[in-house]
Amino acid sequence: MSAQNMPWREAIHRVLDEDGEPMHYSAISQAIIDREYRTDVGATPSATVAANLSESLRGDGPSPFVRVERGIYALSQQPVTAPAPVEQPADEAVDDAEDMGLINAFGMFWSRDRVLWKTTMPHLLGVQQSGSEPVNFTAQAGVYVLYDANRAVYVGRTTEPRLGLRLFEHTRDRLTGRWDRFSWFGVRAVQPDGCLSPMPTPTIAIDRLIATMEALLIEGLEPPQNRRQGDGFNAVEFLQQTDPAVAQQRDRRLLDRLAQSAGL
Repeated sequence: MSAQNMPWREAIHRVLDEDGEPMHYSAISQAIIDREYRTDVGATPSATVAANLSESLRGDGPSPFVRVERGIYALSQQPVTAPAPVEQPADEAVDDAEDMGLINAFGMFWSRDRVLWKTTMPHLLGVQQSGSEPVNFTAQAGVYVLYDANRAVYVGRTTEPRLGLRLFEHTRDRLTGRWDRFSWFGVRAVQPDGCLSPMPTPTIAIDRLIATMEALLIEGLEPPQNRRQGDGFNAVEFLQQTDPAVAQQRDRRLLDRLAQSAGL
């Protein structure tokens, strides 16, 4: 299939028709990317798919889609078991993000070695899904956890948009030899163009605060009896990408070693 930029709803319809069964909106967006139905997917493709499905179901005319259960959709002509009512469906991606309380984006167990640490804002690169546009989270604000292998060794916070610099400081302080991975939980959401949203207003509802505290403990500590993350959290979780500058450094070192071994 050659690369193209099929309209989102047409691409969603094609994926559901080809697979012939209900799918989660994040699985639909990944299939659109993998099958190259769209090359321009932005930084938040799963949220875009969820929004298009919700808008279609809220429209005045009949929708070709049906909501089977939370986050799961099918074509209206496909046989499904007891589909949920579709009147005024919520935007699934927004609902999933709200379940995380004040956390609007997070990354789990990112590798220290995949970042080029420098004083001028190191790049903390992540993608929502394979093939989507990378986002730089260096100006994120929130809390973070440093790990030595799987053991948490330090918890910190930054109330200013400087997560990258705060982590950089830990490559030079007393913790420098004690961590090799990190997780972060940010309050700035990712917009479709890949930019981070402005810092949220300081007004905090108590239910949102409690939801955030619970989410941080569950995600950061991963207690075995209530690990709750599922497909829905693709709306806010980002997977790490290696800074291209790190790969360039590795290539240069490899070339230097080859040159030395060849006696050049």
